[in-house]
Amino acid sequence: MSGGDAPTTPPLASGPGGPDALRPLLATVLDALATGAEERGGPLPAGGPETVTARVADALGDALPDTGDPDALHTLVRTLAAGAADPADPLCAAHLHCPPLAVAAAADLAASALNPSLDSWDQAPAASALEAAVARTLARTAGLADALVTTGGTESNQLALLLAREAHGTDVRLVCGTAAHHSLPRAAWLLGLPDPVLIPTPRGTLDPAALDETLTALPGPVLVAATAGTTDTGLIDPLPEIAGLCTAHGARLHIDAAYGAGLLFSDRHRDKLAGLEAAHTVTLDLHKLGWQPVAAGLLAVARPGELTTLHQHTDYLNADDDSEAGLPDLLGRSLRTTRRPDILKIAVTLRTLGRSGLGALADQVCARAREFAALIREHPGFELYAPPVISTVLFRPAEADDTAVAAVRRRLLHEGRAVLGRARPDGRLWLKVTVLNPHTRPDDLAHLLKLAEGSTPA
Repeated sequence: MSGGDAPTTPPLASGPGGPDALRPLLATVLDALATGAEERGGPLPAGGPETVTARVADALGDALPDTGDPDALHTLVRTLAAGAADPADPLCAAHLHCPPLAVAAAADLAASALNPSLDSWDQAPAASALEAAVARTLARTAGLADALVTTGGTESNQLALLLAREAHGTDVRLVCGTAAHHSLPRAAWLLGLPDPVLIPTPRGTLDPAALDETLTALPGPVLVAATAGTTDTGLIDPLPEIAGLCTAHGARLHIDAAYGAGLLFSDRHRDKLAGLEAAHTVTLDLHKLGWQPVAAGLLAVARPGELTTLHQHTDYLNADDDSEAGLPDLLGRSLRTTRRPDILKIAVTLRTLGRSGLGALADQVCARAREFAALIREHPGFELYAPPVISTVLFRPAEADDTAVAAVRRRLLHEGRAVLGRARPDGRLWLKVTVLNPHTRPDDLAHLLKLAEGSTPA
């Protein structure tokens, strides 16, 4: 061996020395986040994709250098913050992309530091018990019996179709409206199911009369997918009527409530989800109207016995004699093997805020959306699509064509001044604002409308 100092082993995030190792690193991260946000100076970086890519390349340099850089944490976090579309900025309001609560992000740090993996009990003793209890509570809040934790709406919808296939056979056919989430027809394709039947939704929701006609003419097992909070318009299908038709025709019902499920916490708005309890499966997603860091999805099920279809056996994770000895078997709780404890941040949030606290946040963003719709309705230069049902508002410059509407959005993005979404619910292009930030104030919304007005081509 040659002489010289031995390389220093980097500290770990957990164990006896973990907290002391993390403290100075957290200070570095917080400083970098603040510095990056100050450099950005708005809801997203100005200059467009080429400018952002060049800044990232300059900060990154050699992604795998021969010798490490002790300043990499500050440099890259600062760069990411400076180049972020920040959902905590009231002018960043395009997507179902919420600003996470600070308490949830803090809990997520603990999950990362402890790093339990929910594929066997001996890797996650407390996390597995916590997940089972909290998932069951959320399922019962929706009127169902149990729930699995997922990465979000797409995985939950795919799981719902998988359970339907295993319960009713490979010829089960998906029926949904054209306004349903794109992950549903895609899941049917991935699972080898027949081509879905897509019912036109010219008014944005699934029409019970059209559904009745479709179910009457359609032979074989059917899975109807309704939506409680469409991504384009935030509309909720008539769930009680749809549930009644499914019962009458012997069809299975899945409800995609990835967006709307947060209304369950609200005394004022939960009645909009009447009928949810009649579903066989329900998609929930708390990184939308739940203010969680990604990912925080669930699939609630009415019949927990159907989950046995997910069971897998591998001796190193769930040996028969271990299960007989009382060690919980976790492999049947997901399609994934390694899983992080996303339930921790959810549990901390539920306990910290309670149902009333989360309900107040839901009420607040819904109220702000209605106020924004009122501003648009009263402005002669803009057209409102419809009053918001949840917290999504569509609008467009009056008399503008689709090219001009698209130009408004891209100009604001390029200048880094606002993040607006886009939707085409009626064949015309609309600007979309989704209010998910409970700190948004009425003057923020007035400023957003003024920005859109000033960016409209003459």
